[in-house]
Amino acid sequence: MQRKESSILWIEGLGFSSLIGLSWLTEAVRIPHFIFDETFTPHWNRALLRTLVIILAWAWVHLATRRLLKRLHYLEDFLRLCGWCRRVCHDGEWMEFEKFYNSKFATQTTHGMCPDCLEKSKLEIKTAQYPPPPAPGK
Repeated sequence: MQRKESSILWIEGLGFSSLIGLSWLTEAVRIPHFIFDETFTPHWNRALLRTLVIILAWAWVHLATRRLLKRLHYLEDFLRLCGWCRRVCHDGEWMEFEKFYNSKFATQTTHGMCPDCLEKSKLEIKTAQYPPPPAPGK
């Protein structure tokens, strides 16, 4: 994903650089004189001011784009799980967690119980109320 982010920022930079180049080219080649038949007097300070404004806009857009891309990449790294059946969404396909894990990490999975759940289960078994066994012969 870093390559995509870099290419987006390079294209953005190329666009703003083109605007700066066009601003200076306008003064150097006398474009308004040819298009609007104006008298030619180069205003280099006008080109400099345009360049400054474009650079400030470029900096703001560049920082905003980087922030948005960083947030997008952060969100793309999340693993989506179904809240009901616990299946995993991977490349647009919903699959069981074990299948996902095996395809991603080439590791077999099995089931077990963590120490916290084991203690909780033992406590539930001890405190559970069971009905009395039926009387013999009935």
